[in-house]
This record gives sequence, structure tokens and C-alpha cells, in this order.
Amino acid sequence: MAELVGLVQRLEVAVGRLEAMSSSGGGGGPAAASGAVSVYVVAYDNLISGPVAQYTALSQKIGGDVQKHAELMKQAFSYQRQLLVTASSSQKPSDSVLTSLLAPMSKVIQEVQSFREKNRSSPVFNHLSAVSESVPALGWVAMAPKPGPYVKEMQDAAMFYTNRVLKDYKEKYVSVCDVKQLVFTFLCAQFVPHASENKFPKYFNILVSQGPVASGGAPSGGAPAPPPPGPPPPPMNLDKSSSGDSGAASHNALFASINKGADITKGLKHVSDDQKTHKNPTLKVQGGPLPSGPKPFAARPTAAASPARTLPPVLELDGKKWKVENQEGAHGLVISDTELKQVVYAFKCNNSTLQVKGKINSIILDNCKKLGLVFDDVVGIVEVINCKDVKVQVMGKVPTISINKTDGCHVYLNKDSLSCEIISAKSSEMNVLVPNKDGEYTEIPVPEQFKTVWDGSKLVTTATEIAG
Repeated sequence: MAELVGLVQRLEVAVGRLEAMSSSGGGGGPAAASGAVSVYVVAYDNLISGPVAQYTALSQKIGGDVQKHAELMKQAFSYQRQLLVTASSSQKPSDSVLTSLLAPMSKVIQEVQSFREKNRSSPVFNHLSAVSESVPALGWVAMAPKPGPYVKEMQDAAMFYTNRVLKDYKEKYVSVCDVKQLVFTFLCAQFVPHASENKFPKYFNILVSQGPVASGGAPSGGAPAPPPPGPPPPPMNLDKSSSGDSGAASHNALFASINKGADITKGLKHVSDDQKTHKNPTLKVQGGPLPSGPKPFAARPTAAASPARTLPPVLELDGKKWKVENQEGAHGLVISDTELKQVVYAFKCNNSTLQVKGKINSIILDNCKKLGLVFDDVVGIVEVINCKDVKVQVMGKVPTISINKTDGCHVYLNKDSLSCEIISAKSSEMNVLVPNKDGEYTEIPVPEQFKTVWDGSKLVTTATEIAG
């Protein structure tokens, strides 16, 4: 940790010098025109040679999936640097050209996230998740004019998995996670300064500097800028009236009628009861012409929404993974031929019921709605991620159940699984049902509100109950 603190201090000094150079006239356009590297490209090089290089080196020591994941991350940072170099000598392009410029980096980001999905059974799955949850922060270049808060939000999104890695592998992975956090902390607080003010840095002229229009492969150039608009029309002279003396006469008549006071209503026409629709229903039936008046507001016609693409349902064994995907209204899903090394992954299953028989390694429910899960024994963990209104029933034993980003989850335990650990984060409407002596279940809510106090040496957090 002492090395990390020293590295941050050196980076802060380097960025301070770069900002001083920017304020003294070192802008992006002139530097690029003279062949020099722009100030913010130099700052980005400090990021790559500092925290990113240290993150890659530590990942290589661990090897395996962690090293492969780090190599993809290194490619993503390399593509983003190329984008910054292009932006240093270009004007702001059109949206279509900007999309083509971002395409290489977006492809690598998708590969980083896909690598995690393809290796859910990996022993370092939590580490892969910590990286893939935070990698969208590299999309800050398209978040003008407020990139700082977006980077911080993506960094916080990975905090759940980062804390799990720090908890389970303190001796082996603590340095990797610390450096990974340092990468995005530097990106948010140093390379994209003024994040608290929600502004771009002063020296960062990306996509707005004085130069040719950036192109996604085609030569720069384009049509000349349109001519400036003509002068505005002269202001109206309100003192002159187009109708001569008639304007003054109408004004006098208006003020004279106002000065009548209560007598002003004497000129109104009396409406008898037979002319009132609420006292004479026959007027409604006759359906005479409606009185003239302003037409009611009509909403703009909207284009018909394109129908959502429906993917075929899947229930198959792929290697050691049981895939249960895109199930709709299927209440008879059963997985019976199981082995201890196999895992079950249920994705986008709605209004369905899944039963897993035998002893299995782990079960994951991802992006499911109104899904009922019944299983016998799990030796690892049961994870519920991004789900709504799901029910999980344990028939045998399970050591841990994790609930993350889920709204509505009921967990039914039996007498053999009462020692199960339930870990929750960013979730609501969670209830645990435990059996009584008579076989009935007692429903106990999982706390969602907490109180944290300082006891003089550390923070102490306890669950609170909402009165009423």
C-alpha cells in the first residue's frame, strides 16, 4: 500500500505540471499542429505507464484467467489512447463518424464483459466480475460535458465484487484489486479533473480543437460552414397604431367598462334553465354543433414500437454448465442428471419454475422475473442477480445465498439449511422463511435500512427497523 500511495503522489505532481503548461498556452490544437503530443495525451500516457502497467504486471504474476482479462483491458486502454491522439488534431465529427471512431474500443469492452460471462465457473469469477463491471468507465469520452461522475458511478458498480475478492483472497489478490481501483480513481480524479464541478478539464480539447474534422477511415474535410444568419428584423413600434384614432377610442371604451364596478355584469345575457345541458338532458341527445373554441392539445403521433426480438428457449448441458435461458411460462423445468462439478445458469426466465435434483456445485439466477427455484443440495453458492420477484426453496443444504441488485426475493429454508449465510447488496423486499416445529413457515424480513455510528475507534453499523 505504501508503494501505491507514493505512485499516486507522483502522478498528482505530474498532472499539476501538465495543468500549469496548459494554463500558459499549451493547448491541444497548436501542439498537434507542431507535431508535439497534446497535454492530455501525455497525462493519459502517465496513466498507462503507472496504474495500468502495475495492474497488468500483478495480473501476470497470478496468470490464468486474470492475466488474459488484463491483456484485454490493456488493449482497451491502447485503443482509447489512439482516440485521444486523433481528437487532439480534429474538430468535432458527426455522430455517425464518432460511432465509427469509438467502435474498436467498444468491441474490446464487449470482449472484456463476454470473457467474464464465458468463465462463470472460474475460481476467480469475482475478480473477473470486478473488472468487467467497471470497464464501461472507459466510455467517458462520449459523456460530455460530465464525464467525472460517470467514471465514479462505474467504479462504484464494481465495489460489490471487489469487496468479495478482498474478503476471500486477502493474501493473493488484495494488491490487484487495489491497483484496479487506483486505475479508475486516477482516471476520475486526475485525468478527468474537476469531476466535482462536472466539467471537462481546461486543457482537454477533445473533439472541439481547431483542426480537420475527424473521420472514421475516410479523408478529412467536408462542405464549408454555412453563412451566418442575417440581422434581426427591426423592433416593432408599439406607440403607433395601424388603425389611427380607433385604437385610442377602443382603449377608452375598455377602461370605461372596467370603471363600472359591479354594474359591469348587467350587460351579460341571462341563460335560462332550459338552455343549460345539466338541467335539460335533451340538449345532449340532440347533439347540436359544438361551440367554437380552441382545440384541445393533441399529442404527437409516435412511431409504432418495433416488437422485441424473441430468442428461442434453451435447456441444455454445455460442458459443465446447465444453460436455462429465455424460458417463458414454463412450469415443468427439471434438471435431474446432475454431477458435483456442474453449475446451473438461468438467464431471462420469466413466470417459470425450475427444479434441480441431486448435488451440484452452484446455481446462478440472472435477470429473471417471477421465477421459482427448487433445489436439493449446493456445495458452493446460489446467486440471485438483477432479478425481480423470485422464490428460492432449499430442500437440502447450501452454505451461502447471495442476493444482488434484486427487488423481491423469498428464500425458503429447511431444518438442514438454517446455518446458511445470506449476503445481500442493493436489493429490496427480501424475506427469509424458516420452518416451525409444526411444519409451518415463519416469514422474517431481511433488513434494508442501517444505522452507522462512530464509537471512537471504528464505524459500527447495525440494522434498524422502520417504525409504523
